[in-house]
Amino acid sequence: MLGRPILTAQRMRDAEQSLIDAGTPVETLMERAGQALAEAIYRFAGPRPALILAGPGNNGGDGYVAARNLAERGVKVRVAALAEPATDAARWARPQWNGPVEDLMAAAPAPVLVDCLFGTGLKRPLDGALVQRLAGLVDAAGLSVACDLPSGTDADSGDTIAWPWRCDLTVTFGALKPAHRLMPAMAACGRVVLAGIGIPVDSDWQEIHRPILIGLSPTAHKYSRGMVAVVAGAMPGAAALAATAAARNRAGYVRLVADQSIANVPAAIVQGQSGDLSDERIGAIVVGPGLGRGGKSILKKCLASKRPLVVDGDALRLIGVGDCAGAILTPHDGEFEALFGKLEGSKVERALEAARETGAVVVYKGPDTLVASPDGRLGFAPPAPAWLATAGTGDVLAGMIGALRSQGHEPFVAACAAVWLHGRAAEIAGPHMIADDLVDAIPQALALAE
Repeated sequence: MLGRPILTAQRMRDAEQSLIDAGTPVETLMERAGQALAEAIYRFAGPRPALILAGPGNNGGDGYVAARNLAERGVKVRVAALAEPATDAARWARPQWNGPVEDLMAAAPAPVLVDCLFGTGLKRPLDGALVQRLAGLVDAAGLSVACDLPSGTDADSGDTIAWPWRCDLTVTFGALKPAHRLMPAMAACGRVVLAGIGIPVDSDWQEIHRPILIGLSPTAHKYSRGMVAVVAGAMPGAAALAATAAARNRAGYVRLVADQSIANVPAAIVQGQSGDLSDERIGAIVVGPGLGRGGKSILKKCLASKRPLVVDGDALRLIGVGDCAGAILTPHDGEFEALFGKLEGSKVERALEAARETGAVVVYKGPDTLVASPDGRLGFAPPAPAWLATAGTGDVLAGMIGALRSQGHEPFVAACAAVWLHGRAAEIAGPHMIADDLVDAIPQALALAE
């Protein structure tokens, strides 16, 4: 279920350098990158006239190569430079473009704007006049394309160093960078295309891709398909959402544990009082949706059961860090801070530190959801619809994770698969959905993975 690899800027530079040290000239890599950039632009924008903005470094070098390749396809290309090439590879690439080079600050706009100013190495703010100039060129263009990253974004943290203009397409090489899947940079990247240019890449960080779900065995029964217990608390509707989501996500048996009967729950879900949570047939317990801040005694029963746990919502504010080992934790920002305090660093660094500290898989939710494992694996969720930001969708995700965990998937795999399915279900449900609609869309999302 893990797809495109993700590397920090330094690890990407190290991978490139290893290939160069092994005998591949840097000019060869630049030629491949420029060709790939031109190919993506042509496929995306067709033969419309393009203005390529070239910076002084290797990102600008890619732009000169791309300009030549587009011109060879018959595209009317202009190049505007911020400064003269400042690296050996960029100086090699400049003569590959035999057309004029305009002053960026005076260049007229074009229907297609290609940002090849700064790539993954930018660590300083852009000049205010340059930012204003770029904003004007982007606004005047019909389509905008970024080489590696939109200039003004930090490759590792996803932070914006300058005003984050939104590109329609970002073309990167070898591996994605964290910024492609971290806010606010993710929103500025548009569609992200990864071009292979011959750099061997190995990474424990990957974009979460479509899971491959195993079909049901002819000898399957309800317990072998996974038994999930969802424990209700002060707000039973949230637990009902989680339980229904677990059932829709292929769990064979779902028990909704509550002190009273909950209305409007599918008849297929078994309701009953606390009972025996240590039942060995239980493959996962989901605790936290609607639990309430007074639910510590319920949480203790869940911890005492020694069954696999998915800990969500209020339970994240009640559990201790030392009680989390082996669990799947699903905090949003507020719950994350309540459990772990104010950790330093980027979202990536905080998620990995939390997973190492607890020995749990941490699903750090948000528009840029991360799934962190104690062993250093990290899954970056692909973009999901903004309309997931509505009450109850986190409860649905907890139930979906519980279903996959109950079927024997190890915690990291279960969490990644559920995150992907959750996003696709939201796309299917549409922009006017509520959490109940999201649950109803789970079977269609599952069909995409079968």
